[in-house]
Amino acid sequence: MSKKLVIEGMSCGHCVKHATEALQELGLTNVNVDLASKTATVEGDISDEAIKAAIEEVGYEVVSIENI
Repeated sequence: MSKKLVIEGMSCGHCVKHATEALQELGLTNVNVDLASKTATVEGDISDEAIKAAIEEVGYEVVSIENI
């Protein structure tokens, strides 16, 4: 299942790296975090709540998650 996340609070390449690593550690694949659009696309069968918790743990806010 593919999902698109809108993430607030990222401001640099290090932010992208931290968010990417947090999502990959959940077991999500094809993780693509884009700083300019403040979005991430991922694939995997992980609950929205777990995704949100992982991103919040590294200091960012998930504004929305939608299945694509």
